[in-house]
Amino acid sequence: MASTEEDFPRGGIEKKPAETKTLEERKEVDNLFQPHVQPETKKRKGGSKEDSTTAKKKKSASDPVTLNAPAKYVEILHLKNIKEGMLMLACVKEVADFDVVMSLPCGLLGFLQIKNISDGYTKLLSEQLRSQGTEEISSLDRVFRPGMLVRCVVLKLDITKSGALSIKLSINPKLLNKALRPGTLRPGMTLSGCVESVEDHGYLVDIGVGETKAFLPRQVATDQNPNPEELRAGQTITCRVDEVKGSGRVVRLSVNPLALARTFADASHDWSLTSLQPGLLVKAKVKTVTKHGLLLSFLSFSGQVDFLHMEPEEESTYTVGQEVQACVLYIEPVTRLVALSLRRHLLAPGSLVDLAPAGGDRIGEVVDGCRVTSMHNMSGALLELPDQTRAFVHKNHLKETAQTSALDKLLSLPELSCRILNFSAMEQVHFASLRKSVRDKVHFRFEDIQVGEVVMGTVSELLDHGMMVQLSGNLKGLVPKTHLSDILLRNPEKKYSEGMKIKCRVLSVEVDKRRVTLTRKKALLTSTLPVVSSYAVARPGLVAHGFVVSIQSFGCIVRFYNEVKGLVPLRELSTEPLASPEEVFYVGQVVKVKVLECEPEKERLLLSFKAVVEGDTAGEGTAAPRVLMEVGQRCEARLVTKSAVCLEVAILPDEVPALLPTMHLSDHVSNCALLWEALEEGDVISNLVCLSRYKESITLTQKPLVRWGLEEGLFVKGFSDLAVGMTLVGWIKKLMPYGVFVEFPCGIMGLAPKSALCDRFVTDTASVYQLGQTVVAMVTTFDEEKQRFLVTLKGSEVTDPEGGAQALLLRGLRERRSAEEVLASREGSGARQELLELTVGQKLTLAVEEAPEGGGATFKSDELTGVAIAASKPHVLGVTLTPGQKVTAVVLQVDLLSARVHVSVLPKLLAKKKSLEAGSLLAVMVQHVDQAFAVVAFESSARLAVVHAACHINAVFSEAGHLKPGSALSVTVTDPACAELRGLPLLRVEAGASRHPAPAPRAATTSESEASPGHTYGETVEGAVRSVKPMCVLVALDGGGTGSVHVSQMVDAVAIGSFPTALLEAGARVRARVIGGREGTSHRFLPFSHPNFKYSIPELTLVPSKLDDGVKIKPVKPREKLGSFKAGQQITCFVSKYNTERKCLEVSTDPSLIGIIDLLDLVKDPKEASHPEKLYKSGMAVRATVVEASSKPYRFSLSLNGRQQLAVGVVTLGMVTTIEPGRGLLVRLPSDATGTVSMTQLTDCYRKDPLKAFSKDQVLRCFLLGTKDDKWELSLRQSRVAPDLAPAAKDPEVLSTDALKPGKLIRGYVMSAGDQGVLVRLSGSITGRALLHKATKFSVSPKVLSQHLPSSTLLTTSIISVDPETQLVELSLLTQDTKKSDVVPEALGLPLRPPEEQKEERADRMKGELAARMKRKAAMMEVLKTMAEIKSKKMKMKKQPVQETQSGPDVYFREGEEEEEEKEEEEEKEERPKKVKAVVTVDKKKKKRKAKKGRPEDSDSGVEVSSREEETTTTKQLKPDPSGPARLQLSAGFSWDLGLSSLRPATADPRAQDGDSSAGEESEETDKPQKKSKQQQEQEQKEEEKALARREVQLMEPGLRPQDAASFERLLLASPNSSLLWLQYMANHLQATQIEQARSVAERALKTISFREEQEKLNVWVALLNLENMYGSEESLKKVFERAQTFCEPMPVYQQLADIYARSNKMKEAESLYRTMVKRFRQQKGSWLSYGGFLLQQGQSDAASALLQRALQSLPSTDSVELISKFAQLEYQYGDTERGRAMMDKILGTYPKRTDLWSVFMDLTIKHGSQKDVRALFDRAIHLSVAIKKVKFFFKRYLDYEKKHGTPESVQTVKEKALEFVEAKGTQAAR
Repeated sequence: MASTEEDFPRGGIEKKPAETKTLEERKEVDNLFQPHVQPETKKRKGGSKEDSTTAKKKKSASDPVTLNAPAKYVEILHLKNIKEGMLMLACVKEVADFDVVMSLPCGLLGFLQIKNISDGYTKLLSEQLRSQGTEEISSLDRVFRPGMLVRCVVLKLDITKSGALSIKLSINPKLLNKALRPGTLRPGMTLSGCVESVEDHGYLVDIGVGETKAFLPRQVATDQNPNPEELRAGQTITCRVDEVKGSGRVVRLSVNPLALARTFADASHDWSLTSLQPGLLVKAKVKTVTKHGLLLSFLSFSGQVDFLHMEPEEESTYTVGQEVQACVLYIEPVTRLVALSLRRHLLAPGSLVDLAPAGGDRIGEVVDGCRVTSMHNMSGALLELPDQTRAFVHKNHLKETAQTSALDKLLSLPELSCRILNFSAMEQVHFASLRKSVRDKVHFRFEDIQVGEVVMGTVSELLDHGMMVQLSGNLKGLVPKTHLSDILLRNPEKKYSEGMKIKCRVLSVEVDKRRVTLTRKKALLTSTLPVVSSYAVARPGLVAHGFVVSIQSFGCIVRFYNEVKGLVPLRELSTEPLASPEEVFYVGQVVKVKVLECEPEKERLLLSFKAVVEGDTAGEGTAAPRVLMEVGQRCEARLVTKSAVCLEVAILPDEVPALLPTMHLSDHVSNCALLWEALEEGDVISNLVCLSRYKESITLTQKPLVRWGLEEGLFVKGFSDLAVGMTLVGWIKKLMPYGVFVEFPCGIMGLAPKSALCDRFVTDTASVYQLGQTVVAMVTTFDEEKQRFLVTLKGSEVTDPEGGAQALLLRGLRERRSAEEVLASREGSGARQELLELTVGQKLTLAVEEAPEGGGATFKSDELTGVAIAASKPHVLGVTLTPGQKVTAVVLQVDLLSARVHVSVLPKLLAKKKSLEAGSLLAVMVQHVDQAFAVVAFESSARLAVVHAACHINAVFSEAGHLKPGSALSVTVTDPACAELRGLPLLRVEAGASRHPAPAPRAATTSESEASPGHTYGETVEGAVRSVKPMCVLVALDGGGTGSVHVSQMVDAVAIGSFPTALLEAGARVRARVIGGREGTSHRFLPFSHPNFKYSIPELTLVPSKLDDGVKIKPVKPREKLGSFKAGQQITCFVSKYNTERKCLEVSTDPSLIGIIDLLDLVKDPKEASHPEKLYKSGMAVRATVVEASSKPYRFSLSLNGRQQLAVGVVTLGMVTTIEPGRGLLVRLPSDATGTVSMTQLTDCYRKDPLKAFSKDQVLRCFLLGTKDDKWELSLRQSRVAPDLAPAAKDPEVLSTDALKPGKLIRGYVMSAGDQGVLVRLSGSITGRALLHKATKFSVSPKVLSQHLPSSTLLTTSIISVDPETQLVELSLLTQDTKKSDVVPEALGLPLRPPEEQKEERADRMKGELAARMKRKAAMMEVLKTMAEIKSKKMKMKKQPVQETQSGPDVYFREGEEEEEEKEEEEEKEERPKKVKAVVTVDKKKKKRKAKKGRPEDSDSGVEVSSREEETTTTKQLKPDPSGPARLQLSAGFSWDLGLSSLRPATADPRAQDGDSSAGEESEETDKPQKKSKQQQEQEQKEEEKALARREVQLMEPGLRPQDAASFERLLLASPNSSLLWLQYMANHLQATQIEQARSVAERALKTISFREEQEKLNVWVALLNLENMYGSEESLKKVFERAQTFCEPMPVYQQLADIYARSNKMKEAESLYRTMVKRFRQQKGSWLSYGGFLLQQGQSDAASALLQRALQSLPSTDSVELISKFAQLEYQYGDTERGRAMMDKILGTYPKRTDLWSVFMDLTIKHGSQKDVRALFDRAIHLSVAIKKVKFFFKRYLDYEKKHGTPESVQTVKEKALEFVEAKGTQAAR
């Protein structure tokens, strides 16, 4: 009424001001877009008009005026509510090359394509692509950043191929701001724009308002932004209008984030509902507070806030009337709904939204222990996860699709399980699902798919390049075309169809590209060999399956999984030499290869086919080794052969073959080459130890440290023997960029990651370790399932072997000396003998040979002939040398292999030597470095010495910088003159000594030459506490340095549960005693072995009883200390950490021993097992019982629950290791025992899906029932575990059959359902059976029954009988026995199980009805098809003489048959109605060809019976087999459904029919009363004369189509032997459904046709067989068949009847007849071929192959070649072309000179193969060794083919090949 009064004011109403009027008018105009919603659709009876008027007045008076109606209820945005044109706020989730994935409200996703950003950006991209410059393309990742908030509009809703809805978005300002006009722009408005261009002083911004130019000054954009970035063209920005000029034609913008965050929409901006923008900040007032959200009012609009967009902490604080700050989330244009958000992360326009939750990525995780916090029926439910995180479940994911709604029950459930689906960035909440089908998905993300895994999928699409397979949900994989089968499929659609369930194997997974590649090759699917998914896995000697991807002249390239490729060189392809690999192998072939060499860093693999074959046949005929070598056993061996990588030896005395790798000759890699050179074939090698033994392969080693480790027990024989903290001796096997692989005895291999190689940062593993280097490793973690483990090589974490660096030095020099003596003792080694006498430090008199400036010098000696003597530059520094000068030099190194001597002429090294004292600490300088050894010189003396380059077995040069000449070291003299070093002093390099080169050679001062003082064993020290840690205390010593105090060395008596290190504080003064030490660089504990042993970082003790100097502390080795513990002993230990992966607690008893406490030995209550780390903190003292303490192998197991004894009746804790569906649980018990829990022992009250309540690694209380097969049988029943607290069992245990009585009801779980009935598990040892008739009242198949009774289904059964002797329990599941519903649902509509006699009677009746229907349908088609045969064969009959036999299957080999004819026949059969009519038509096109040939005498053969659809179809004449007479062939069926009016005779003029129609049209035209010209009249007269002439020709045609029975009789008098005429007569009767008259006509025809016309008689017999098959009975058909055999050749009759059966879909009868035919006519190959064609048409290729073998055995050998070729042609036509090609190849391989077979093969390949196959076949044919005339014929065919299908280049290639052939033949003739 307000608007009406405004427009038409009544008297007495005051006119409002103009401004108010304008505003009201605008509001009313906006309101025109609001649909008129009536609250009631029906008028209430008795209601008055005044009542409604009053109500309206009350409503308008109480509610403010709004431009949109408030929502009735609050719900989230659903996908179904998305409409085109909808505006919404989005967040950038992913940026790709051509599109951007947007996160929309409520977990939806949208896609922004590159073309939908803005017009300016599209134009810019087009210009950049067209330009030839080097300007960088403005890619999307430069415009968008993940987490950016963007305003967008829904552009289009697409439907994907899978039926899902895809939301296409646009951010084009012209679409976003299309409702804005220049006059509506106001200062302070926030708009979305796109940078159109970059100018000198700023940016032109496209805001989508026509005729408006928007400008953003550069200075404003730079000054206002705290993080200024250069804006780019196309970039989307949110800007603020600062100034409007020229009525909105020019506006100035700003992008200050702070100003944007404070800019709220104002009423002065005149926002309308159509111009309202998402992302707009508004101030709103709360109108209504509901359970599901808020209803707000802002400006002049109403809005809603759903529960997901309220701040979680403030949900309960909102009140009516409260003012809040909100952001426009989306606007629905249809319902005029405005959704707002109160979330803080959306109220800051310039900020980035977090795309990942704070807790990390949890997508795909299945979370247990969730509970529902609130239920929103229209939207979904909110969950609270165990870690207090919120998650939202959409209403579609609250239950299964087919499940009835039971949402109220969710609130009552204490715990739920959900799966995290996604994380919504807009709501900052996880979206989850409660569907069991979603939770149980094995593959939810691409990360879940493992390479090499066998997966099930569904064929979704067939593509040109392969096949798409649906794996799970949105996960799809591609099967490339080459992997669809073991061979390349020409027609994949014949084997695969959409929706088919298939099994595939994963070839590769590319998570970043979301791509999965699969294979269907059977050899890969069934392969049990290892999966080679990376180069690191491909160890030498590994045998695996791969597939050929390329064949080159140098070999084959084989690919494995994850794109791992390797080369099989030509020499490794076969045991016999191959010239052309492509002749033997083909691309895609699955092969078995053996890895010979692998270089992972270079991604190179060397493979072999030959080695696999040799490996398979190796050992055949050879005896097994007579001596079984055990790992660690010493032996001697004789060298048989040498190779670069290994030595082949024979173990003495039994000559057992074995291998000794070259790297295992020494611990020093540098000595291996020298030792290898010193060995010769026949030498006996001693001190060998068996390293590993696999089958008959034995590997030996000569490494001293490895031998020592084997003797000391530092090895494991299997993966199960590994334990964390175990120390092992091994060697470097592989160097990888991410770490090194360390191999240990028995072939066990572990990985040392790059972070665990040494105590410093490592960039390149090759700079730290060498292949074959001996190392000591400690196990850190291992994975039992994957059989993998990690080790550490850090010096601070592993114990150095006994002897240290000095022992390494002496062993290395001793090995080198022995090898040099062997080399020098050989004949012709005079120079080597001279070099052997030289020692380091020996002085020689030499003559200078060359002394170049700036370099070193070379010398010569009369005594050393053939030896190169040289001095490097540092060793001639400051000495003037001239050629020929005599000088004195000192020897630094002698290289016997290269005959080279390194010397020095420095005066300080030639000075007089001074004596040394044992124990003195001196400074030395490195003079020369030779790999593992270094020559040093004392600075205070001229003496030289040799030291080991590393102080630890795992240490290398680079650990503290490379040793170079000039590096300074601090050493201690151990022996001044060591005999093993030939008089040189034996030194020990002090740890922490400087290894860097000295600044300059100068005299060392006293302070430099003295090392920092160390601390001796037992010494008392003092210091201040520097830091306190749970496991140790670091003490700053007064004399310098730092000491460490282990937690076990704090006090004498430790209180259990206390933290001893907490007694000290930082800064406290302590007095301690040295009991050990740690090296300064490696921090490893070393027990002292003698008083003079010194350390830089001492291990201290604060125990008062040990601080007395009078108390002697005896050093104890860790192995001895471990051996002192006994099983059952109580000891005090300290908690180190809880290992979550291994489920154990690591404890320490002293600085050198680490023990393990298993989780089952750690807790007493299963509730404590969830977080045991909360019970035991690091550094806490606990009292434990020793379970096992062993040093060989290392095991130190403890228990906090004492030693548990397992016995029957005991209740103990167990951990679930495996959940076996349908069977129960596999549980791990204390003391490494295992047990099983059956389904009936899980609980006292059976329930559905009982295993669902259990999970892996769950800790349970178990009752021990007994043992079976070395496993404990357990029970989890509450009545067993806690009988005092357990209620009465609803399902008591069934201990024996004595407790089972007939009629008793008992529940159990289904084991299986099949033909024998339903097996029900009643207890762990008792199983009952319900037969099929006792399982359900319905007549159901075993397959359907098994589908509705899967394994583990809970059933209530009734006992029928119990047999105590056989323990057989018969059960019943029927409703009358169990009082439960039937196990098969009635909804299936299955029939009830009838009595046996009723069942048989009904089956016979249904069978008869079905057979009658099939007969009527097929007989009609076959009779018509028989008539059509007459036309195609009559002309052939006249040309060829009649013979006695006719080959039936010749029809399959006629070149004129086309696949289109078969398709038309199938369509005709489907479309033919039940009522039949006869039609005899004339094939017009055939009459045209006959008229051209001028053969009127054969005009009868042009008569054809066909359907309407075939009137324009061209059919080709079939070529008859020359072996027999031309027989009438039915090329296509015909129909009875056309009237006789359509019958046409064959005429001489093929245009006669057209003439009739045209004449009729002209006659109609002449009836029209119109005046015609003279010319038209003359033309009409001519046309009439032509029509009359055509009519005369028709009347003279003897084949004129008869119109009635009299006409037929008249024609039959003229042509009594025409079977076509008789069949037309039969068709005429069948048209009128006169079956008996048709039979009588057939009988007359058989009597009338002359006995000489055998083919004509056969045609009638076939028509009669068709008629009886369709309309007669089995007896009548049988009688006609027997009569036909009497009057005709039997075999053609058999063939025709079999074809009739096949065409009428009577496959069983047809197959039975074919079997009879091949038995009766086994000597005729036509019968075998007919049967073979039938089998191939049915898809029974295997049966056809078996039939071919039978035929070859039955037929003479002379027919074998032709028979196989015919079967091959059948394979091409109906079966597998690849199989047909293989058969032809096999024949031609045996008979290569059968050119007729070559021609057939060529024809088949041209028709069914590719051009590549055709050319390959021609190339083979032209190189045959046959007559030149035949080769010329092949060349001619080759050339004709290329002219028709090829290119000019290919034609020229054929001509060149022909020329080469002629020249080659001419050359041979000349010779």
